[in-house]
Amino acid sequence: MKSFQDHLKIVNNFHELGETIKVAQFLIQEYGLENPNFKGFELREKAKPEFILMTTEGALGEPQIIRIPENTFEYPLELMLNLLAHEMIHVSQKTKENRIEDKNEREWQAYYEMLFHKIFPQIPEVADFHKRFFAKKALEYFNRMGEGSQLQLKYAAQKLEVDYLLLILE
Repeated sequence: MKSFQDHLKIVNNFHELGETIKVAQFLIQEYGLENPNFKGFELREKAKPEFILMTTEGALGEPQIIRIPENTFEYPLELMLNLLAHEMIHVSQKTKENRIEDKNEREWQAYYEMLFHKIFPQIPEVADFHKRFFAKKALEYFNRMGEGSQLQLKYAAQKLEVDYLLLILE
């Protein structure tokens, strides 16, 4: 695999050419994010620094499309890679084999991955500011699972990891 700096140069070149989808496809291959349930990328409206929206769309059990902002690569590459990994977690959660019905569980798993990179270890770390944000979002979804629910019990050990990370970052 190329170095992060090499990837950054390639991303900037593609971005200057307006090839957002091509560079996103390149990155999922380079960072091992591929999934057979992934149908492709589509562009959405431009993102703003305070709100970068990527979504995974498609019926559960069917191939998924990830919609990314047309200006995705104007933002830090580390952050964009983490957001792409988040969406690729959703792609795998929506396969016939791994089907996860509960949205709170899907989001918990995706945010947990952004913090600890257990499935995609090659994804780079983000700034502490973003880690705090992701950890708080993860905890929001954990709390929505229901106090003492089976899902909360299932993820209790991971929640302790998130709590500890927040403690370190505060």
